Amino acid sequence: MEQPSKRSTQLDEIARTIHRGGVVAYPTEGVYGLGCDPTNKHAVLRILHIKERPVEKGLILIAADFAQLQPWVEPMELGLQNRVLDCWPGPVTWLLPARRGVPVWLRGAHLSLAVRVTDHPLAAALCREVGYPLVSTSANRSGQEPARTAEAVESTLGSQVDGILDGPVGSLSGATEIRDAYTGRVIRSQLDISS
Repeated sequence: MEQPSKRSTQLDEIARTIHRGGVVAYPTEGVYGLGCDPTNKHAVLRILHIKERPVEKGLILIAADFAQLQPWVEPMELGLQNRVLDCWPGPVTWLLPARRGVPVWLRGAHLSLAVRVTDHPLAAALCREVGYPLVSTSANRSGQEPARTAEAVESTLGSQVDGILDGPVGSLSGATEIRDAYTGRVIRSQLDISS
């Protein structure tokens, strides 16, 4: 019988940690992210506490495919949907109208929600393994440089997270760009990565 790979075992362990309400760190397109189950208020608030980030700013959800995000955002008219889906999977985060009932501790003081279908293979695999999208915010305290390695997460936030998925970040030099889906306006460039 074939043994499961180290990567598969680690993905399974990190997914179980998330299902138990844990906060984890994992590689994304340009930096390590902190993540959890977006429906677990306690875990989301822990992330905000770790980052020293105000709830009003809102958080990003990443997913393995658009179907994982559909319960979280309002349906889009076809032209807008095509514009968004043309960038996915990929390193562009879009602000889309949040569905009614999306909690304030995810969307912050906004009627929109920041979402992305990631093209990072490990981040996407983790979303598939847990079966839903994950909170994704850079692994750092607000105002500090985001971690780009598992070792950097361990040295700066290690005691505050419940697991770290070890792997390389993608080719971006920082966090993903955030755009408003309706206006196309760039809300965050790839250079603005400390929050």
